Amino acid sequence: MRQAARMLHLSTPGQGLHEITAEVVAWTRNQEMTTGLLTLFCRHTSASLVIQENADPNVRADVQDWVAAVAPESRAYRHQDEGPDDLPAHLRAVLTGVQLSIPLIDRKLALGTWQGIYLFEHRKRPHRREVALHLLGV
Repeated sequence: MRQAARMLHLSTPGQGLHEITAEVVAWTRNQEMTTGLLTLFCRHTSASLVIQENADPNVRADVQDWVAAVAPESRAYRHQDEGPDDLPAHLRAVLTGVQLSIPLIDRKLALGTWQGIYLFEHRKRPHRREVALHLLGV
């Protein structure tokens, strides 16, 4: 059994689903493992990770709209240290989660045909984000 880890550093232009599949797949491939489990962990409380369709951009727009409707901006929240998008960003991260696990089978991540890995930025302004990657396998 082997393991490998890396910190992926990302810049986001603001709110939205930002695909990171290519970076994650390339790093995983370079580890030259055949079978295992990749764990991704977002080191933030106002951004998250999701696996979502990567073919039709309307899916991403609809997901963003739905999450915004469920956790809307509001001046009614107590926590507003960084503006009106602060607490909604935390709520949206709670809804979508900060960790993913993806099996590695026959040297490939077991993603479906239309699945992509996304960093979901919930804040309006650009941010530097970190995603920890950990691969355990043979």
